Amino acid sequence: MTAVLFVALVICFALGVPIAFSLGIASVATLQFASDLPLTLAAQRLFTGTDSFPLMAIPFFMLAGELMESGGISRRLFDFAHAIVGFVAGGLAMVAVVAAMFFAGISGAAAADTAAVGAVSIPAMIRKGYQRGFAAAVQAAGGSIGVIIPPSIPMIIFGVVGGVSIGKMFMGGFIPGALIGGSLMVMSYILAKRAGYAGEAFLGIKEIIRTFWGAIWALLMPLIILGGILGGIFTPTEAAVVAAIYGLMVGFLIYRELRLSDLPRILAKAAISTSTVMLLIATANIFGWILTAERVPQNVAAYLVTLTSSPAVLYGLILVCLLVVGTFMETSASLIILTPVFLPVIQQFGIDPVHFGVVMVTALAIGMLTPPLGICLFISCNIAQIQLSEIIKFILPFLVVMIGVLLLITYIPDLVMFIPNMLDR
Repeated sequence: MTAVLFVALVICFALGVPIAFSLGIASVATLQFASDLPLTLAAQRLFTGTDSFPLMAIPFFMLAGELMESGGISRRLFDFAHAIVGFVAGGLAMVAVVAAMFFAGISGAAAADTAAVGAVSIPAMIRKGYQRGFAAAVQAAGGSIGVIIPPSIPMIIFGVVGGVSIGKMFMGGFIPGALIGGSLMVMSYILAKRAGYAGEAFLGIKEIIRTFWGAIWALLMPLIILGGILGGIFTPTEAAVVAAIYGLMVGFLIYRELRLSDLPRILAKAAISTSTVMLLIATANIFGWILTAERVPQNVAAYLVTLTSSPAVLYGLILVCLLVVGTFMETSASLIILTPVFLPVIQQFGIDPVHFGVVMVTALAIGMLTPPLGICLFISCNIAQIQLSEIIKFILPFLVVMIGVLLLITYIPDLVMFIPNMLDR
């Protein structure tokens, strides 16, 4: 069965079939031609794969992100970030990263983060004389933080698939997200200095306060979500509903940039984004069930255990695998397929599943910056109106920085576990 499954999958990839359909086609072909199991099993697994209460958080976080984006949030966050760091050399590049970090606390998705902030930051950088490739690269790298700083849709998926606390995953993402954001800002400063990109004039304390109050309702959203989860007021799924309602109230009653006529478009965009992720989860569930039935995770775990007895070496092998897979496969699909494979292995070595989950999401987020998939690259290139080849040389320094932070959080677990452990006391 395993041979048929992977051969069919490779053929689908070679033909350019979307990942969700590739997983489904490969699974159905395996059931039809390499087993005695009825095809009705496929329909059953499609249903059970999405029949999960925690997964209901995905459509509501998608909707919350669309509401906040359409309600003028990204522009206000950019203005606040500009007032804080815009005066530094390469200030607009640093502003793009800071704004992306702020928006990451709202969207939960890297693509949404890149698109929402990039629509404001990339044209602003180009107008100030920044090279288009550099502007696009900065925003693509900053946008990838969208899945690391909570809330995070990939963390929700990992938590559901691996049976790991989603709340602890969210808490574990804070320090890695801040480290990546800070390192990207430092790299932006160094590259901007070399290229001669001067900073803007300092706008003054009054402007910082004014823009802060303009963005305050957006900045409060992550605090409400995480405070509610930590305080036991609501679950991560219920937090997503609160976020969507909050986005409606802010857009209609406070910023007043949303109109009733906007709702059909917003709901349609959120529905399309949600359906894409949920179809992927459904078909990946069939694929993962076949892998489990064929004992592939157990065999991989046994093989890796024979290779090394060192947790550090094991982590290194897994990181290489994740970085390669993230280059070719969408993050959600990678999590659904690989979590059942690697989780039993790391547990045998005494590695905390929460720590591994944050590391895994971070490693796969780097894949959003590498061709041929590189969703953040494609979005930034589209906004900057350049070809993919024009961004490659500019993205490499940011990739090096992000891999460096990945190694730090991998081999210094306290960088991930400090906040979750502190809250457990």
